[in-house]
Amino acid sequence: VQLQASGGGLVQTGGSLRLSCAASGRTFRLHVMGWFRQAPGKEREFVAALNYTGRRTNYADSVKGRFTMSRDNARNTVYLEMNSLKPEDTAVYYCAADPTSSFYNRSPGGYSWWGQGTLVTVSS
Repeated sequence: VQLQASGGGLVQTGGSLRLSCAASGRTFRLHVMGWFRQAPGKEREFVAALNYTGRRTNYADSVKGRFTMSRDNARNTVYLEMNSLKPEDTAVYYCAADPTSSFYNRSPGGYSWWGQGTLVTVSS
């Protein structure tokens, strides 16, 4: 599976962005998908994950109620809708996939495939 993330940019506090992650491969629909982020000088941290049907989700407490993850298996794409953005959301956002992980898995080590990252900058 190859992943291509897009949709990042500069937004003001309180604004919204939608990230997309396009995947190649016929087995995309069988993969758990995740979003992670990494701010400068910090470790990569879990943001959200979605099971292969898209019906079960897992969110970090810091984004719960503001971010929504979804997937369109027909389009081989996952999305991260980000609302009420805060300066502390500034980071490079990565999508990730794994064929055997659980959507409860919040560890970057639990995902086999990674996209290249897309930068989100929230200005105060």
